[in-house]
Amino acid sequence: MINKVGVIGAGQMGNGIAHVMAVAGLDVYLRDISEEQLSKALKVIEGNMQRQVGRGKLAEGDMVAALSRITTVMDDDYLPEVDLVIEAATENEETKKAILAPLGPQLKPEAIIATNTSSISVTRLASVTDRPDQFMGMHFMNPVPMMKLVELIRGIATSEETFQKVQDLTLRLGKSPTPAEDFPAFIVNRILLPMINEAIYTLYEGVGTVQAIDSGMRLGANHPMGPLQLADFIGLDVCLSIMQVLYEGLADTKYRPCPLLVKYVEAGWYGRKTGRGFYDYTTDEPTPTR
Repeated sequence: MINKVGVIGAGQMGNGIAHVMAVAGLDVYLRDISEEQLSKALKVIEGNMQRQVGRGKLAEGDMVAALSRITTVMDDDYLPEVDLVIEAATENEETKKAILAPLGPQLKPEAIIATNTSSISVTRLASVTDRPDQFMGMHFMNPVPMMKLVELIRGIATSEETFQKVQDLTLRLGKSPTPAEDFPAFIVNRILLPMINEAIYTLYEGVGTVQAIDSGMRLGANHPMGPLQLADFIGLDVCLSIMQVLYEGLADTKYRPCPLLVKYVEAGWYGRKTGRGFYDYTTDEPTPTR
């Protein structure tokens, strides 16, 4: 049974994964190379848990217990302790491979390795480890504490035992596991990101303004968030990475990233996390940048 978990990467996804693991009663080691990022992650986790307490979704005592189960680390000394380690670094294949490759020799033989990749081949990532049969994709949705879905992706070598253990853990977290095949971007992003990319093309070609596109999809398709607003929330750098994976992996021009998306990323306008994307977040109310 999985009781101790390592989470590598204390960004938006990593701190969300650590949050739900700790609330479910697991001991969590949250690993990052930046002490500042770890401190920020703990503040975000505590703030999110306090909101859950305020909404009656988490008891105050359970919050205190969950926070006590999270240990922040900046080295790999924790690895022999864990039953599962989840890589939750930036959506870049070479970065992920560099993190994953040295893990195996430091883990106990039965430990499982998972990646939170939202688009990259699980089989390719597994190939750099010493245990491709004990490796799989565990793609949480953002924001992790709120979203119920977790895509479970087998690599070509993933064993049935590994899949069942990770599926059982997902259910313990109160999430809904959905199996997906190891094709570029899996299920959700295979559908979602081309829609966002098309919304950016609609803006690029002058069919509508930022406000018109987002309000049109909210009011006309009953989406809770417009596609450009959602792109800013996800991160335009992440959106571009996923579109590049789709474009290169499926060799179909319909997945070509919009040049305007490329331009925004080149400018460092990644959305909410940088304060500017399709909206400017430096003002009291986000305002469209085009």
